[in-house]
Amino acid sequence: MDPSDLPEIDLFRAVRDSGARSLLIGRRALVALGLPVATFDYDFWLHFDDVERFNSALEAYDHFPNHAPAEARARGRYVIENGEHIDVLISRSRASVTGQVLSFDDAWARRQTLPFGETELVLPTIEDLILTKQWAMRAKDVADIQLLEALRRHR
Repeated sequence: MDPSDLPEIDLFRAVRDSGARSLLIGRRALVALGLPVATFDYDFWLHFDDVERFNSALEAYDHFPNHAPAEARARGRYVIENGEHIDVLISRSRASVTGQVLSFDDAWARRQTLPFGETELVLPTIEDLILTKQWAMRAKDVADIQLLEALRRHR
């Protein structure tokens, strides 16, 4: 398989089947919620203990991490690439620019699951997605927060 030919459904199925506790975050999560944004990569927030499971699932599709698990854990993030670009965050918790802390375990406990073809996507709640967007507060994050807040109001 040509690495650039990794179908999105196969990526999401591999992540689900890995058993790794992972949350789809970033703009792909907004796309899954039906919001009108564009992105070219994937962002996952991964449980600290599940790096090897997650990596193994994607290695089956010739997508490999740029750091070994121990180094990735020390850095708190890493990238998986080879056709698709997958940013992986592996911190136990993160604070927003306002100091509000979101732990992975809390976000995981409140997670939402959305059907996606023959598989499913696991995302943080809208409220928790807003907090993840407040980690960096770039211009696009501010715009994304406004979209998420509008979605929350209309649900």
